[in-house]
Amino acid sequence: MALHLFDTASRSVRPFEPVEPGKASIYLCGATVQAPPHIGHIRGGVNFDILNRWLAYSGYEVSFVRNVTDIDDKILLKSAEAGVEWWAWAAVNERLFSRAYTTLGCAAPTYEPRATGHITEMVELIQRLIDKGFAYDVDGDVYFDVRAFPAYGELSGQKPENMQPAGDTEGGGRKRDPRDFALWKGHKPGEPATAAWPTPWGRGRPGWHLECSAMATRYLGTTFDIHGGGLDLVFPHHENEIAQSVAAGDGFARYWMHNAWLTTGGQKMSKSLGNSLFVDEVVKRWRPVELRYYLGAAHYRSHIEFSEAALDEAAVAYRGIENFLNRSADAIGQVSAARLPAEFEIAMDDDLGVPGALSVLHTMVREGNRALDSGTVTDAAANAGAVLSMARVLGVAPDQWPAVAQSSLTDTVDALVQLVFERREAARARRDFGEADALRDRLTQAGIAIEDTPAGPRWSLKDG
Repeated sequence: MALHLFDTASRSVRPFEPVEPGKASIYLCGATVQAPPHIGHIRGGVNFDILNRWLAYSGYEVSFVRNVTDIDDKILLKSAEAGVEWWAWAAVNERLFSRAYTTLGCAAPTYEPRATGHITEMVELIQRLIDKGFAYDVDGDVYFDVRAFPAYGELSGQKPENMQPAGDTEGGGRKRDPRDFALWKGHKPGEPATAAWPTPWGRGRPGWHLECSAMATRYLGTTFDIHGGGLDLVFPHHENEIAQSVAAGDGFARYWMHNAWLTTGGQKMSKSLGNSLFVDEVVKRWRPVELRYYLGAAHYRSHIEFSEAALDEAAVAYRGIENFLNRSADAIGQVSAARLPAEFEIAMDDDLGVPGALSVLHTMVREGNRALDSGTVTDAAANAGAVLSMARVLGVAPDQWPAVAQSSLTDTVDALVQLVFERREAARARRDFGEADALRDRLTQAGIAIEDTPAGPRWSLKDG
């Protein structure tokens, strides 16, 4: 089965047929750096990192662009409230986003452009739209004329007459139509002088939608393969991107992919609701690889309702993979990657079906553990190799994650467990097997699993 992807524009699963055979180009709407990242932001990063990895595994040469929106209304507002220069505020939050992506194992994009670095391309795009009759300027503001573009609303399935007015500009009464959206915003009194650039229409700054159109075509060409982002971006952001790019004469994106939300209490996770779970805080309680597993395990188009219990379950599931690979290494030596199972490939080719792929992976973990228990080392080695390969594709293989210094709590637990091990070995040496079993039972009751290996006993947190 060849790769098929759900295309929001056609509302169907379509075979992936890239613009250029053997190559794949992706533009992902990245961070608007107004505040630190919560795990809802990074869910999309994980989803598209898995897509990036799967395309690369499938033999494509991938160009992956993830932008940074470092100038917009919210950044100006938040920085003013904090009494910080807008560019300094944006830079700090951009670093936090970069750290969050790296923390959760997202590979660096091929290019990561900032909006403020592409003002020239934006001005050129606006001029093309004005020349073609799709945009107009009013006192330094430039608007896209929605009525001049009959296809407006096709991505989101809306009719223009049913749409809400664009709420991206003050003084909307100057527009020809309330639905017209801002391509360029003239400099307003009270705004920082540094947040404005010279243009034929006066000093000002770009509209949010314009930024992505300019950056996508700058790095991927006028027609590229996949445009991705969160479901909340379908309208108005991506609708407006299509309008301004296609109206200017560009083919733009051939496939539109949108990941669903991470919700809390049934509501989209957002800063305004105060229900954010910042990445830096969550990884204090769960390992980064466990958080990545959690965010990537559901199908990218499925909503996730966050709960600590669900994250705990994901952590247990991940530890099952980790423990099996560790057991295999103890029994057979270094585990070598093997060919992916056909069922795993079928699941991934079916619109990036990670849940089905994980089902294949965990089935092989269970079979591999049974092989280890029965001493069938050859079968265990084959399963371990396949499991390692599958985990690498999903970005959760233990060997993909750098060794992290253990916390003081883990060090303390390890020291205490080693003391029990010493007492247990001493009991065994004097053939007091009742005492040895009792010590093992005490550890089990405390939530610690013990496994006797040729290299000696090893411990881990229980999977249940």
